[in-house]
Amino acid sequence: MQSLSEVDTTSKRASKAAGFSWGIAEEIGKAIRSLELFGLPGVINLNLYLKKVKKRHPNKINKIEKDNKNRVSCPIYSGVAFLDQCKQLEAIKTIKFYNVDYPLLILPFISKASEILGKKILMQFNSTSFLTNFNRSILSKNIDTQICRLTNEIKIEILENKNSFSEKDWKELYKLSEETFVEETESLRSKGAGAGLTDND
Repeated sequence: MQSLSEVDTTSKRASKAAGFSWGIAEEIGKAIRSLELFGLPGVINLNLYLKKVKKRHPNKINKIEKDNKNRVSCPIYSGVAFLDQCKQLEAIKTIKFYNVDYPLLILPFISKASEILGKKILMQFNSTSFLTNFNRSILSKNIDTQICRLTNEIKIEILENKNSFSEKDWKELYKLSEETFVEETESLRSKGAGAGLTDND
């Protein structure tokens, strides 16, 4: 079994050989490592995508808009641009890409952006959805195949942070926690931080 380090290095070198710059290839290596770490088929999708673009390199994307209508969007350049511009895109909240080759390859860049923003990001294409949690985990739903060669639309939503519990549940839990509070006494005050020290100032 290949280590994650081997996955990273080989993905990086293969990406460079397929025409990407060393800087972008470095990002691709980390991205594929991330997908494999989360149990998602990064190597398979990258291998197929690099075979496709080796003879005809995709166009770069300089600026991400709310709707990104290119004839065919590169998941790598789209992902890198999203990551670079994520703080500006936070205000837009919902971003769409159209006609994206091997859309799974954009996912690790979205996951990294989730960490930078400190917000969960939902990514959907076809009937599949992924919820990125600050680059710590990716929850997936309805993955029906390891390989999606092209999707008509990717929808990305930057979600607002909110509690998963009600105010009532929180108050009840907090009230129970109060039973561990210890009433302060003179004895405890005398043993507190700094107690007994002489102030020489």
